[in-house]
Amino acid sequence: MNVLWSLPTWFIVAANTFFFISFPLFLSSQTIAITVKPTPQQPLSFNSLPFIWPLPKKFTFGNESLSLDPKLSLSGNAVFSPILRAAFDRYKGIVFKNTDRYGLVTTFKTVYDVAKLKIIVHSYSEELQLGVDESYSLFVSKAQVHSAAGEVKIEAKTVFGALRGLETFSQLCSFDYTTKTVQIYKAPWSIRDKPRFAYRGLLLDTSRHYLPIDVIKQIIESMSYAKLNVLHWHIIDKQSFPLEVPSYPNLWKGSYTDLERYTIEDAYEIVKGIGYPDLWPSPSCREPLDVSKKFTFDVLSGILTDLRKIFPFELLHLGGDEVNTGCWTNTTQVKKWLQNYNLTGEDAYEYFVLKAQDIALLKNWSPVNWEETFNTFPTKLHPLTVVHNWLGPGVCPKVVAKGFRCIFSNQGVWYLDHVDIPWDVVYNAEPLEGIHKASEQKLVLGGEVCIWAENADTSDVLQTIWPRAAAAAERLWSQIDSSPGGNINKTALSRLQYFRCLLNRRGIPAAPVTNFYARTAPNGPGSCYEQ
Repeated sequence: MNVLWSLPTWFIVAANTFFFISFPLFLSSQTIAITVKPTPQQPLSFNSLPFIWPLPKKFTFGNESLSLDPKLSLSGNAVFSPILRAAFDRYKGIVFKNTDRYGLVTTFKTVYDVAKLKIIVHSYSEELQLGVDESYSLFVSKAQVHSAAGEVKIEAKTVFGALRGLETFSQLCSFDYTTKTVQIYKAPWSIRDKPRFAYRGLLLDTSRHYLPIDVIKQIIESMSYAKLNVLHWHIIDKQSFPLEVPSYPNLWKGSYTDLERYTIEDAYEIVKGIGYPDLWPSPSCREPLDVSKKFTFDVLSGILTDLRKIFPFELLHLGGDEVNTGCWTNTTQVKKWLQNYNLTGEDAYEYFVLKAQDIALLKNWSPVNWEETFNTFPTKLHPLTVVHNWLGPGVCPKVVAKGFRCIFSNQGVWYLDHVDIPWDVVYNAEPLEGIHKASEQKLVLGGEVCIWAENADTSDVLQTIWPRAAAAAERLWSQIDSSPGGNINKTALSRLQYFRCLLNRRGIPAAPVTNFYARTAPNGPGSCYEQ
C-alpha cells in the first residue's frame, strides 16, 4: 500500500517530498573596511550545458563571476513563509559550508557582489498534493552602472516551486579555494523551469533490511537535491513488519527484533498481518492473506481508517504483484470457501484486489496496483486505478489506451538493486515510449526508481541509489528537448559526474558513475569528476 503524507515538522527538506507508503496486501565579524575585489578562477568549465542537475527547461547564461556575501539575507514575501525561511537557512549552510572555516582568520572586510536573495511567491498555501505547481524562475543579474550590487531573484507560484529554485540556486554557487569566497560563475543567469512529470519517485524497501530513521531522513534529503518528490516507502513485507499500528498492536511483533521498529511517530503507514495468525490461510502458509475470512478485510479497513486520519493525499498503493494463489487452493478451509462460491484461485485474486480497492475508495483514496492486476482483469479495475508498471516495457501504452493512469518503473532499467544496470541505460529510459497521443501522455503520472533491499542495508543503500537515481530524475524533470541528445558520454556524463561529486560534498556517499557494477569502490586513484 502506498500513501502520500503531509509535511513532517522534523525535516524541512521533506517540505517538497510526498511520502508514499507501500502496503503489499499479498505477500529528507567585521573589522577594517578595506575593499578587496578577488579574481576568482572557475574550477571546471562547460561549453553549451551547465552543471545543473536536473537540467532546467529554459536557461541563458553569460561569462562573468559574482561573489556571494556569507551574510546573505532573505528578502521578498518569502520571509513570511516558515518553510521558505527554514529552507533558506538550510541552503545557506550548504552554500557557505567552507567559508565558515575561514571567517576566523579574515582581517579585512570584503565587498561582495550579491548580499540578498529575493524570493517572491504568489501563494502562501503550504498544502502539498501530487501535481502541485513546482515551476519557478531564477534570475542572477550582474552589478549595474547605478548600483554596485548584483541581484538574485527567485519567483514561483508556490512555496514548493521556490524550494526547487533554491536547489538550482545552490548548484550555481561554487567555493573558490583561491579567494576563499563563494562565486556564481557564468552570470548573468536567466532560468525558467518546471517539471516534465508530476510524479518523480523513489521506492525504498525497509522490510528486507531495517533502515534507521536518520538514514531514511538522509535519503529524503538527497532526493531533494535531484528534485525527486515522492518517497514510496515499502515498509513491510513477508520478511518483517516493523511498523507500530495502534489499532492492531500485535502487528509489529513481526519485526526482526524489538530494536528494529518504527513507531507511529517515526512513520505514518502500514500493512500485512504477522501479529494476527487469523489473517493467515494456515501457520505454514502466511501469504497471500486469507481471502475467505471477513476478519482479513476488517483489519484492512481498520488500518486504513487509522491512516486516513494522518495522511491527506490521494494515492494508496495496494500492491497485488506476484500473488501465488496456491496457498489458497491448498488450504482446507480456503479451498472449501472457493468451492462454495464456485471460484478458482485466480477468481479469488480478483475478488481480493477489488474488495481492497472498494475499502480504499470508501476512505477517499485512489488505489494504485502493480501491473499484474491490469494484465489479469483490466475491465474490472476501478476507473480511478493507477497501474504501476514494473515487469517490462510496453505496459504504460496499453494502460493509458484503456483510460487508466500509469507509473513507469520498468525493472530492466529503473530497478536500482540491479547493480549491473549502468547509468546510461537508466538515463535513456523513456516513460512515454510508444505513447503518441497527447491525451494519453497526460495519463502517465511519471516514474519511480526502486531500491529493493534483499541485498542493500544501511552500509550501502545510498551508494546503491546514487548516482543512478539522478539519471532517472533528469529524465522525469527535464523536458525531452532540453536533455542532451546524441552521444550522452559527451553531454550528460560529465554533468552527472559533477552532480555525483556535489552529492559527496554534501555528505551523500554516491558511488562512482562509470563502474561496471553500481555501488562499487573506485578502480584506482583519480579525480571525483572523472569517475
